[in-house]
Amino acid sequence: MSFLDYRPREVPKGLHKVLYLSWPLVVLIAAVCSVGVLMLYSIAGGDFDVWARRQAQVFGAGMALMFVIGMVPIWFWRNLAGVAYFVAFLLLIFVEVMGETNMGAQRWIDLGFMQFQPSEMMKFTLVMVLAVYYDWLDSKQISRPLYVIVAVLIIVLPTILVLMQPNLGTSLMLLLGGATVMFAAGVSLWYFAAVGTLAVSAIAGVFLTRGTPWQFLHDYQYRRIDTFLDPTADPLGAGYNIIQAQIALGSGGWSGKGFMQGTQSQLNFLPEKHTDFIFTTLAEEFGFVGAFSLLMLYALIIGFGLFAALQNRDRFSSLLIVGVVANFFFYIAVNLSMVMGMAPVVGVPLPLLSYGGSAMLVILVGFGLVQSAHVHRPR
Repeated sequence: MSFLDYRPREVPKGLHKVLYLSWPLVVLIAAVCSVGVLMLYSIAGGDFDVWARRQAQVFGAGMALMFVIGMVPIWFWRNLAGVAYFVAFLLLIFVEVMGETNMGAQRWIDLGFMQFQPSEMMKFTLVMVLAVYYDWLDSKQISRPLYVIVAVLIIVLPTILVLMQPNLGTSLMLLLGGATVMFAAGVSLWYFAAVGTLAVSAIAGVFLTRGTPWQFLHDYQYRRIDTFLDPTADPLGAGYNIIQAQIALGSGGWSGKGFMQGTQSQLNFLPEKHTDFIFTTLAEEFGFVGAFSLLMLYALIIGFGLFAALQNRDRFSSLLIVGVVANFFFYIAVNLSMVMGMAPVVGVPLPLLSYGGSAMLVILVGFGLVQSAHVHRPR
């Protein structure tokens, strides 16, 4: 089997494919998206038109895309992986040259009806091309240095472009998503140990080079680290977001203050309440019970995804599903760590819940690939 051509296997045909969809996954995704629309309605003070309507429209379009992609044979997406990765890479270069700037970051392409972030697209095209690469490689070649270097370049080149925007959160997710596919493919653990050692050295370098002409990060990123370590040092400035988020999280108690009754969100104490910090609004209004229920929905989505990967005997499909599910998990882990003060604020949305068209569409496209792999798995 060549790298660019995939021989299709016997799969269900016609409308029978609908029966082979992972329907529990569809229901769980729809449930989380519905919670997101509900929270955006609450945050806007009961106005559906401010954020909730557009979110619901993007959700509907994304679900339709997921079904369409799921009906297309997985070998088609395998053959398209290289092209998709190349297009995403070119779009990242375009953003660097002519992209839209917002809040000091140049990350978007203006499509007229929405602002599109190519870095979101790269998260899943990266996973696709790595899955193709390791499906094509012979098992004896996976841990050989030359072939590991090729995989590392596939991951690092777009990561550098995203870091230049600057977008630290997405850069981190590209690295973690790519590393997960490499790990699932069977790359030797010694490489990961070496990277871990380099990471510790890089973190030390971040702090040691601060204030020098060759410092590793931008000044605002250093301020985010300071805020993470001690948000009370600047309670009305850089530490304001984290402090207000923690107040919202704690004030929800066991069962919350009630729908549309959260003081931090309704009185506008909580910044970015409809995007990065939407989880704190949910926790304030529905308390521990509501927050835990949402986490259970996320856990079930991840569980059904991993079950689909283990069930699939096609190597490309299995690695693709693992990569998509890993990206979804890292969205959740980074966002929740950020809003609870366990990690610096890096601007990663909560998947399927936070307001934003690019992230939701790309995530649902990713789950469309999962459905395609599940429907067309070898039987």
